[in-house]
Amino acid sequence: MAKKLVIKVTAGADAPERCSQAFTVAAVAVASGVEVSLWLTGESSWFALPGRAAEFELPHAAPLPDLIDSVLAAGKVTLCTQCAARRGITEEDVLEGVRIAGAQVFVSEALGEGTQALVY
Repeated sequence: MAKKLVIKVTAGADAPERCSQAFTVAAVAVASGVEVSLWLTGESSWFALPGRAAEFELPHAAPLPDLIDSVLAAGKVTLCTQCAARRGITEEDVLEGVRIAGAQVFVSEALGEGTQALVY
């Protein structure tokens, strides 16, 4: 059975350690061969925009742009529909490879066979 991990990150610059942990776990899981779906919600929504991850700093943490790139290369990154709308973010604004989808898609992924869901 394939291993699948759905990670929802709600934290951004407002909670840098929690935010960094979510992206680090997603990147390590991808590197380990796990199928990863990373969901950007709440304040992490801003990291769907080009250049925003480069503004994030946390001592002794991997650079956020590198973590996002590794997840985009082998996994899925999704921006919450409502979170995007509240911030005026459209599909034309986001990084290449980031999709915008809603709760129905999240629930479907999280309840999939052999899937573990984590929320940060």
